[in-house]
Amino acid sequence: MLLYVIRHGETAWNAVRKIQGATDIPLNENGIRLAKITGEKLKDVPFDLAISSPLQRAFHTAVLVLRDRCVPIETDERIREISFGDLEGTQVLQVDPSHPFHNFFADAYHYVPARNGESIYDVCARTQEFYAELIRRPDLEDKTVLIATHGCTVRALLQNVYKDTSDFWQGGVCPNCGVNIIEVKGGKSTLLERDKIYY
Repeated sequence: MLLYVIRHGETAWNAVRKIQGATDIPLNENGIRLAKITGEKLKDVPFDLAISSPLQRAFHTAVLVLRDRCVPIETDERIREISFGDLEGTQVLQVDPSHPFHNFFADAYHYVPARNGESIYDVCARTQEFYAELIRRPDLEDKTVLIATHGCTVRALLQNVYKDTSDFWQGGVCPNCGVNIIEVKGGKSTLLERDKIYY
């Protein structure tokens, strides 16, 4: 099994550093452009299936990457983005410097979510369940799958692959339309490409 895990293209909220999370924001023009370029570069990859977060920015990215190919797209709630609860829609710079949100990128495992939000452990739990189920699907054993998801969710999914999981962000957030390629053989996952960009 080969898995191509892609972060969605840019949104208007990404561009102005608004806290996005589970809010369903569409791709902006640049995000559409990045997804199209990525799709063109991946046109020779024989995808058998795509699985997307139900949020439109991820689903639209999958559609643009696959373009006119007849590849089915499933959605799965477990790979939607982390919810930031009451902080969503706030610009990062407007958040009080003493607020726990500022710990999100510096020390993710100790991040304390805002009201109605999720922790890193919440996201890791649901993505771990998704990943374990996915790599055990007998119908996908020799298939190539596109997974369209989000910045935090990419890193949470890859906790199932990284040898050292002590640094959640592994040096930083996956860029928009960045692709991580995973090979799964005999239940063992190997990261072949990390945060590869095609634009």
